[in-house]
Amino acid sequence: MGQTSYSREQFKEMVADALEHFPEHVKKRVKNVALCVEDLPTPEQLEEIGCRREDVLLGLFEGVPETEWGKGFGNVLPDKITIFQKNIERFAQTPEEIAKEVRATVWHEIAHHFGWSDEELEEKEHLRGS
Repeated sequence: MGQTSYSREQFKEMVADALEHFPEHVKKRVKNVALCVEDLPTPEQLEEIGCRREDVLLGLFEGVPETEWGKGFGNVLPDKITIFQKNIERFAQTPEEIAKEVRATVWHEIAHHFGWSDEELEEKEHLRGS
């Protein structure tokens, strides 16, 4: 179990920093996305994606992936990426592990914004040797 916890402001800074360190060509493509931090997912969020309560959800993309944008797509509410602070702090043991997990989770959810599925992400991580 994790032993380090951050204030909400410190954690939000860590999330913003993770996004800031993305390559410039990636940051330019992140559009119409609200990046939020919450303690834990709601029962509705877990139900929506088919998670059980005992599953540890670190982040969640809610919205329309870029690959589904089409002609006339616009004037819509922003997509939402939520990073779940308590789950990450529970999952990671040290400040370094928490920072690493935040970076990985933000990247994972941004990839969903771009339209990558969990299966595609797992394959890319496997090929990369992660």
